[in-house]
Amino acid sequence: MNGYFPLIAQAVASLESNTAETRGVLYARARAALLEECKSLEEDAATRETLALEEAINQVEAAAIRRHARAGGAETHDDAHAHAFTFFRNLALVETQPEDLDPAGERDEADARTRHPRIAALLQVAKYYGGELDIKELVKEADDAPPSAEALALWARNAGMWARATRLRWRNLMRLHDAGPIVLLLKDGGAAMLTGTNPEQRVAYLKDPASPPGADPVAVDELRLSAGWSGEAILLRKARGESESDAMFNLRWLVDLVLQERASLRDIAFASITISILTVFPPLLVMATVNKVLQFHSLSTLILLSTLMAISVLYETLLGYARRSITAVIGARLDAKLNLHIFNRLLRLPLDYFERHPAGEMMYQISQVYRVREFLTGKLFATFLDLITLCILLPFLFYINAVLACFVIGCAAAISLIIFAYLGPLRTLYSRVAAAESWKAAALGETIVGIKTVKALALEPQRKAIWDERIAEAGKHRLEFARVANWPETLVLPIERLMTLGVMLIGAYMAMNDPSGYLVGSLFAFMMLSGRVAQPLVGLARLVEEHEEINAAIGEAGSVLNRPLETSASVKGLRPKLRGAIHFDGVSFTYPGSKTPALDRVSFSVPEGTMLGVVGRSGSGKSTITRLLQGLNRDYNGFVKIDGYDLRDIDLRHLRQGFGVVLQSNFLFRGSIRDNIIAGRPGLTFSDAVRAARLAGAEEFIERMPAGYETYIEEGSPNLSGGQCQRLAIARALIHDPRLLILDEATSALDPESEAAVNDNLLRIAQRRTMIIVTHRLSSLTQCNRILVMDAGGVADIGAHHELLERCAIYRQLWMQQHRHMEKPHTRHLAVAPVPNV
Repeated sequence: MNGYFPLIAQAVASLESNTAETRGVLYARARAALLEECKSLEEDAATRETLALEEAINQVEAAAIRRHARAGGAETHDDAHAHAFTFFRNLALVETQPEDLDPAGERDEADARTRHPRIAALLQVAKYYGGELDIKELVKEADDAPPSAEALALWARNAGMWARATRLRWRNLMRLHDAGPIVLLLKDGGAAMLTGTNPEQRVAYLKDPASPPGADPVAVDELRLSAGWSGEAILLRKARGESESDAMFNLRWLVDLVLQERASLRDIAFASITISILTVFPPLLVMATVNKVLQFHSLSTLILLSTLMAISVLYETLLGYARRSITAVIGARLDAKLNLHIFNRLLRLPLDYFERHPAGEMMYQISQVYRVREFLTGKLFATFLDLITLCILLPFLFYINAVLACFVIGCAAAISLIIFAYLGPLRTLYSRVAAAESWKAAALGETIVGIKTVKALALEPQRKAIWDERIAEAGKHRLEFARVANWPETLVLPIERLMTLGVMLIGAYMAMNDPSGYLVGSLFAFMMLSGRVAQPLVGLARLVEEHEEINAAIGEAGSVLNRPLETSASVKGLRPKLRGAIHFDGVSFTYPGSKTPALDRVSFSVPEGTMLGVVGRSGSGKSTITRLLQGLNRDYNGFVKIDGYDLRDIDLRHLRQGFGVVLQSNFLFRGSIRDNIIAGRPGLTFSDAVRAARLAGAEEFIERMPAGYETYIEEGSPNLSGGQCQRLAIARALIHDPRLLILDEATSALDPESEAAVNDNLLRIAQRRTMIIVTHRLSSLTQCNRILVMDAGGVADIGAHHELLERCAIYRQLWMQQHRHMEKPHTRHLAVAPVPNV
């Protein structure tokens, strides 16, 4: 490549001179020289020349900017890069843009995906309803297949709109003459927008997504439409009122959740009524057998009754199987909806809530939701079915014997009164049990999360003492609750026995005084039915008792799920294209529970593409600045603006997708290295992961691993070093090419070799993006364009490294403290030399 770089220098000069003839000659000469020398390059050497190619592109960029500046024009960084790449494409060095240099390739791909008719149609319909969709959030289909209806509907729902993928017929379309536009998905992978219909003329008006905005729709009849449309459609509109995910978690929400299964509940109610009617037949048949067959010895009646019994049992078996199957389906649906709602609410809780509450306590409170689920799909549902049986059987009881029926109902009422009397004390005691169990779970969770610290400092006895205290407290309250709960059980038991035996004794006495003799069969039938009636009545009373515990469980779960969510305006919030200009204007912020402001009237500005360092003593507000930029804390005074937009007006999800954040301690998920770098983001492939790893300097150690990018990472990353984890975290932050990158103490826990590897890549990483580096090691910031010095929540100074050394006392003091080891030994020892004895 030695003959190539002089030609590059001449090409740069020709670009500045703006002489087309000179450039054309040099293009040909450089291309010929490069192709000749590339023949002798080994693979490793070609890889090394990639960095030289990047440097050459940077030279051409700078030349283009200088040329336009002299001509009086203003050229952006992206325009200069485009000109530079045009130069290299003319040299035939590359056919596409280098993957790790500029996001234009990604933008071209996004533009290509936007031009897809299905995506373009959904974008236009969403815009009609006031929504705004981000193409990056659309999940890519495998093998470049057209986006499916489900993927498109999910894309719109994630943006805060109401969307549903469905199948329609022609007659359904004719009813939509007054509705807004909908998206029709065609058989060939394309799409059309239905803008209206004319039922009288039997035509639908369709519009091509690629047509100009003012183009008229085309009238299509049923025959022409059916030739290219199979019925797939996407219904879309703006979300109305409170979304389901925003609803408060309480008993009313749970009841509404159950009532969403009205169709299945109707089927179960029909099956239960039929089964309840069929359960009446066996007692009646027994009564007929005793009164007719045994008394008159009628064999034909016995055969008839046996046949009816067999038919009744067969139908009851089939209906019971169907009812249990539908019940299982309803339980699975409720369970899925409940879990989805819980997880969605958890993800939308603000970060400071997780920072201020123990993980174990939250896990225990969330686990109470599963008690509620078991109650809904278990005892509550069973009692509901039993009540249907009760409504059917009670009239038959009064028909058989009104005296015995009144006796059974009176016993059930007495049981209910006893249970109701103990509800208040049990509610109070159970709240204490729930609080004690919550603290016990918090102690367990803290021990598990901090087990490394426990082992390192030999804190096992201390943690065991805390655990013993929590166990004793929870056991004491559970014992108190059990003692009080034992009393209603004790008082109810004799009444239950009286109900069963009393029916038999009273019935026997009445049968003895019955001259007709038919009361014996009625007594048998009543005893068989009374058990089916008494059980729902007692179960209903016990259900009320358990309802108090479930209310307490709902309260525990609601204490987490009903917390105020992060302010998010998925539809109303702005979604600007972030470029990286940052402006703080009089920003003051105080953490909840603190009286000292973390930031006090902070004001500074950073242009886009700046590499900004943030330094200061501990507690000076460095990390708070990054938290405000990410929208983690939004209750501040003053203005934080990005590219001129107020941060509080920007959609929160869109804002964070424009950021890449690397913290001091980064969590890697269980899975392969590739999965951790991609992190489930839609539209990213293995080649994207390789490019990000190369840019973060992680490729060299990944390739040395036996499984490479498929190396499995366990929880806590025990098979990776600290430096390797940090570089993977940087790759994960860079994979979606953010315009703003935050490194918050990202190298403070690294060894010198790992830190040097990360610092060597900083200039490459900082290209075309604003990068904020928060660190205590000032040597990492010498390459920064500007350095912000914080002190006691305020801005002490801002400037370049050499400027701050001259004029900022705080920065100079921090620099001298970290570079004492560079002083001459005799100078350092003079200050501590002992005074000689006189």
